[in-house]
Amino acid sequence: MEFLLSAVKDPGTDPVAFTFFIGCMAMAAASVFFFVERNSVSEKWRLSLLVSALITGIAAVHYFYMRDAFGASGNTTALRYIDWTLTVPLMCVEFYLLTKAAGATKGLMWKLILASAWMLIAGYIGEAFNPEGGSTSHSVTWGVLSTIGYVYVLYSAWMGEVAKLAESSGDPVVQKGVRTLAWFVLVGWAIYPIGYMCMPGGWLNGVGFLDADTVDLFYNIADAVNKIGFGLVVYSIAINSDK
Repeated sequence: MEFLLSAVKDPGTDPVAFTFFIGCMAMAAASVFFFVERNSVSEKWRLSLLVSALITGIAAVHYFYMRDAFGASGNTTALRYIDWTLTVPLMCVEFYLLTKAAGATKGLMWKLILASAWMLIAGYIGEAFNPEGGSTSHSVTWGVLSTIGYVYVLYSAWMGEVAKLAESSGDPVVQKGVRTLAWFVLVGWAIYPIGYMCMPGGWLNGVGFLDADTVDLFYNIADAVNKIGFGLVVYSIAINSDK
């Protein structure tokens, strides 16, 4: 443990190291908050809050290890995608749980999970297995394939099955909450492709300050905004929908 802590870059002088420390603590705190508060909402929302606690809890544990990996080698790609493989599908499960009362089926849940898994697997291949030096064709090919999964989730949240179920729920709090989560997918998740394109071979690599060294900064900000934000929206729905 002493070695790991000594390997971490100084968060007071390194902005990326700073966001690793802040991200780890913020998501750990959010996990405790969501878990404790699940007992203060009606029973039908408790599973949604538990999932929110799992999302931020899993991320906090991974950030604890990623901050050390960043300090030791600067490479967090594998740990990053392990985290996303667990947490992003859970974020998609939230859409199913929020619209379940309106008729959402497990088929919808699995379609969202598979779309998010496809998005992550293609992104990982594009980022981790790019030939040395960075191949633009490799980066673009797998980036486009990854985008297919993203577009499906985005469409479902804005105009597809999730959006229609939220509208048919007749609950304005659920409708507003699902639309807010859709904004997270549209705007918050857009930070990830920016980070992806900063990698060697990506279209943004070498443009101004955008390069592989800034990837973790983009990803850390996106994770904190999206994972904690998702949970706070779910919490807001849970405490307001039954009033």
